[in-house]
Amino acid sequence: MINENLKLSGQLNIVLKDKAGNIKDRVEVKNLVVNTGLAYIASRMTGTSKSVMSHMALGSGTTAAAAGQTDLVSVLGSREALDSTTIAGTNDEKVVYVSSFEAGDATGAVTEAGIFNAASGGDMLCRTVFSVVNKAADDTMSVTWTITLSAS
Repeated sequence: MINENLKLSGQLNIVLKDKAGNIKDRVEVKNLVVNTGLAYIASRMTGTSKSVMSHMALGSGTTAAAAGQTDLVSVLGSREALDSTTIAGTNDEKVVYVSSFEAGDATGAVTEAGIFNAASGGDMLCRTVFSVVNKAADDTMSVTWTITLSAS
């Protein structure tokens, strides 16, 4: 039997640490692959004219994630270059993006996140909204975002 149902899903894992390296908060939340993200994926299947996903951003917007969104509602600071991008999996393919927000980066009440293919503008792949994570000026935040492609 041929199975042609492709499913995209994503999960964001956030770890917030104080200046001494103690874990202050952990958050796991699902994400939404937005319309521009789906168009981006399709475009990469036919060519490479679009840049690879390269940045992650945090924000303080609380508007629910919706398919038509193209950016975060309220960005905190600037987009951070990804620390790493890896591909894993045998039956379900996973793309794992990791970014670290150092002390002074994206400080405030963090409630949203997104993945982008540019430091500004560009295409947004995913957006998610979650309960507030308060990042103080001397805190660090590690974000691991896993996108899973599976045939369901």
